[in-house]
Amino acid sequence: MVDSLSATAVTPLTTATGVYVCVHGHFYQPPRENPYLDAIERQPSAAPFQNWNERILYESYRPNAFARVLDHHNRVIDIVNNYEYISFNIGPTLMSWLERHDLETYQRILDADRKSCERLGGHGNAIAQVYNHIILPLANQRDKVTQVRWGIADFRARFGRDPEGMWLAETGVDYPTLSVLVQEGIKFTILAPSQAQRCRQMFGEDSNGDWHEVGGGQIDPTRPYRCFLKEPIPGCDRNYIDLFFYDGPISRDMGFNDILGSSDHFAGRLGLAVRGDHRPSQLIAVDTDGETFGHHKGGAEKALAYAVTHAFPEQGWTVTNFAHYLSLCPPAWEVELKPVTAWSCSHGVDRWQDDCGCGGGGDWNQQWRRPLRDALDWLRDQLIEVYETTAPQYFQAPWAARDDYARVMCDRSPSNVTQFLEQHQTHPLSTSEQVDALRLLEMQRHALLMYTSCGWFFDEISRPEGTQILRYASRALELAGEVAGIQLEQAFIDRLAQAPSNVDSFKNGAAIYHQLVSPSRVGLEQVAAHYAMSSLFNTYHHEQRLYCYRIHQLDYQFQRIGPLTLAVGQLDITSEITQEQAHLVFTVFHMGSWDFHCCIQPFRSRLSYTQAKTQLFEALSHASTAQVLLSITHLFGEQCYNLQNLFPEERHRIMQMLSQDTLHRLDQLYTQVYRDNYGILRAFHRDHLSIPQELQVAAEIALGRRAMQIIQALEQEVDSDLSPPAGLDHLSELEATATESSHFHCYLKLPGAKQSLERLILRSLQLMLSNPTQHITEANLQWLSRLIGVGEALHLGISLDRAQELYYQFKQPEQQKVHDPLLSRILEQLLAISPVTAVLYP
Repeated sequence: MVDSLSATAVTPLTTATGVYVCVHGHFYQPPRENPYLDAIERQPSAAPFQNWNERILYESYRPNAFARVLDHHNRVIDIVNNYEYISFNIGPTLMSWLERHDLETYQRILDADRKSCERLGGHGNAIAQVYNHIILPLANQRDKVTQVRWGIADFRARFGRDPEGMWLAETGVDYPTLSVLVQEGIKFTILAPSQAQRCRQMFGEDSNGDWHEVGGGQIDPTRPYRCFLKEPIPGCDRNYIDLFFYDGPISRDMGFNDILGSSDHFAGRLGLAVRGDHRPSQLIAVDTDGETFGHHKGGAEKALAYAVTHAFPEQGWTVTNFAHYLSLCPPAWEVELKPVTAWSCSHGVDRWQDDCGCGGGGDWNQQWRRPLRDALDWLRDQLIEVYETTAPQYFQAPWAARDDYARVMCDRSPSNVTQFLEQHQTHPLSTSEQVDALRLLEMQRHALLMYTSCGWFFDEISRPEGTQILRYASRALELAGEVAGIQLEQAFIDRLAQAPSNVDSFKNGAAIYHQLVSPSRVGLEQVAAHYAMSSLFNTYHHEQRLYCYRIHQLDYQFQRIGPLTLAVGQLDITSEITQEQAHLVFTVFHMGSWDFHCCIQPFRSRLSYTQAKTQLFEALSHASTAQVLLSITHLFGEQCYNLQNLFPEERHRIMQMLSQDTLHRLDQLYTQVYRDNYGILRAFHRDHLSIPQELQVAAEIALGRRAMQIIQALEQEVDSDLSPPAGLDHLSELEATATESSHFHCYLKLPGAKQSLERLILRSLQLMLSNPTQHITEANLQWLSRLIGVGEALHLGISLDRAQELYYQFKQPEQQKVHDPLLSRILEQLLAISPVTAVLYP
């Protein structure tokens, strides 16, 4: 018993002994959602992905949840959840997006925190973040509190525990900010070494009370520090917060040099920071943007995975997080900070309010930063007045209601919204009062979103980040007008005119607002118009969700005569965010090609609706475009919508559909040219002559069309019959097409083919693993091999990531095993799995 206790006492997980390593990743993306749709619209600069969140998910967030450890032959030895071994914060707005768009990665992040809690004595790897990345030293006191409370509430809702630490946006800090963290129960935060001013030892043999100046970044980052507040907090029994300072040189090397090129380089660089002064324990803490692992530095997540699971432990180092190390080694040193600082600005926090030179370059200046900050501060103060004047009609304690609104932001279900309102309301609210109450809270939410730090970070106000925060301001202005009838927009625009743009076509912030912000506004009528026009190409259910709107279809009639199409309908539309509702009538007239004419009006009565519908379809019966348009104008007025008014994603999809007939005819023409000249093409190829461009283009289009048709047929066939031989004929045709394409050196454009083949590979593997003894057969392995091979032959860049992840999920001991090691090894070879894993057989 004594021996057991003694062994426990010296374990690095329970007693501070030896070298500890903590790698912190700050994972964050600025909120990019259209404030009216609660969805991110297409961002062409992120191509081939829909938007930057999606691109970085593919390059970093998901690869870190499924990080590969590879052998010397580039085969997978293991798949590691990096989040289980590193300290991390993930911005609440990003976590919300992940939950909606990749639930598997989202769940892996939550699981990683839970497992790290189990491994490290209840101290999880995740820490919270101020809600939407506001520079807190520049915020007023009330906004500081709300940002911290929203960050804590979001963290608690997702991770199921209270956060011990909190990440400050850009590590922006001052003593009032620290006071808010202490007041809200946060134990520690992480700063850059340059933010410390001086430190001293609080107790111990060498303690003499002398301060050591460390303002040049000389602070020792291998230990935690205690920072005492300048003023006590009423009702709070703690007047300090603990601080960690990351190792500056190593952290810079992670971001800007090649130490993440391999785990050996990484471990070697960290080893240089280990102090040889025989201290009982020390912490090597490094910090970087989480997106460094995979997005900024491709493949860095693999180096990280091997480092935290192999390279560091082989050095005898303990992989930990800040909270765990703090529990083992409380601070023995005190630190005082410089007045107002951040990690990415050498001028305090001027990067987010002045033309300080940070983030600039070339001939552009950042003289727009101060006028932008002043305009938003003015708007914030106006919105405070609106809120304090109006909100007491609905809420017992308006600012407490705002602080608690995070729980609605995490869950907008009607039952949760009702529960929230019932808790805070001054009296039972009518439906219209509920809408106004939610509008007020949304006004305040957007008033905070408009301070997202990225709006000032870069070199130009018209960049997407600057435009985005102006969108939030625009939405806040609109909500203030709706709930209080106040007109603030023009005064706000006048102030923006003082913010000079570096882009000649914009000149200033006012022009940016008019050109890039105002057109993005969306009302319920536009949602109805979108529904109406897209209903000609979609089959909508009676109950339909469209972005953040619930649509109840009360009536719908559709008729086509020749090239003319007419639809008339009646809708109830409800915003899921503010609960505002409209009962609308629409008509949409498609005259063929790109010509749409759509009109919306409020529902008046059943009789007027029925009469209008009868008149419109009577006009259509004459097959006269002019007569139908005259009837629509007479009944609905001059205001109309067209294809350009559709939300971009749906507009682009419909444009593709409208182009299909033309593209189909061109495909047939090129196919005929290819067939007619096949012999000539072979002759050119045989004699090593350059093929005429016209014939080469015909070959590429014809073979590309054939390949796409085969892939679609193959996927449909396998969908209806999971037995792989069901698609053998089509697979053979696809292989022949790939050979023919290679013969003529064709470059085939095959949109969606990569994803289709990856789905087929995954389905085939799912079938095999569902019953390995029965389904891992030579025939099925050959089928899988041919699918992978044809993808390579078509140069699709097939990814086996999902298949490998499925394979590793199968590694559970209770799963069935295969009794033929040869077949198992063939499968592992196909999936680029190292044979050392040997998980499919005893």
